[in-house]
Amino acid sequence: MSTSTILLVGFVGLVGLVIGFAMGRSHSASPSFQNQGEARLVHEARTHFAAPDYHLMNHITLQMQDGTTQVDHILVSRFGVFVIETKHLNGWIFANAKHATWTQVMFQKKSQFQNPIFQNFRHVRAVQELLDFLPADFVKSVVVFTGDAEFKTEVPPGVFTLAKFVEHIRGHVTEAISVNRVQFCVGRLETTRLAISKETDIEHVENLHRKHGPPPIRSIGRMRSGKPGRDPWF
Repeated sequence: MSTSTILLVGFVGLVGLVIGFAMGRSHSASPSFQNQGEARLVHEARTHFAAPDYHLMNHITLQMQDGTTQVDHILVSRFGVFVIETKHLNGWIFANAKHATWTQVMFQKKSQFQNPIFQNFRHVRAVQELLDFLPADFVKSVVVFTGDAEFKTEVPPGVFTLAKFVEHIRGHVTEAISVNRVQFCVGRLETTRLAISKETDIEHVENLHRKHGPPPIRSIGRMRSGKPGRDPWF
């Protein structure tokens, strides 16, 4: 391959990433595809973390070798890439970082839901694989409870209330990624993500059903009015 051809291919790739970054700035997420908890997190993140140091992406569906995975939010910043799973729950929460399921208690009624730390593992891995030019530890897992839930056990590491989430992100002050590389990351994610649509959500849920069978536990706080909710697996 000639030098001119190599330069042309590189230029086309760079243009695609720039277009992807611009796409991200124009449609971080449609409000109709956010539940209440996700909307609250978006509001807080946009209030406290602005461009060019931060770029928030929402409702990101990524294709993996064994299906799709759907991420609530990705906050790409000079201080790391934060992969965020939100839970909008009330009542009491009993949690253990090593247990597969956690328990919510409301009015003496108990419900189980998947350990969101485990749930976010797959999301983090998908982003790490896509941003393979970054060290793996630059991509960080964050779980945020946006409702009025009260933990009756010790809050596991990496799990935060909405207020504590803001403090946690502000606590990362060492630059790990340049502003140009932030834009490159966003461009890579935007050009790879599947379209934000009802059809994408349905395909994702059907893929989970094929892979795992019917949901083993009730999905809490996941159904959006008139739209398919995220399954409790991934």
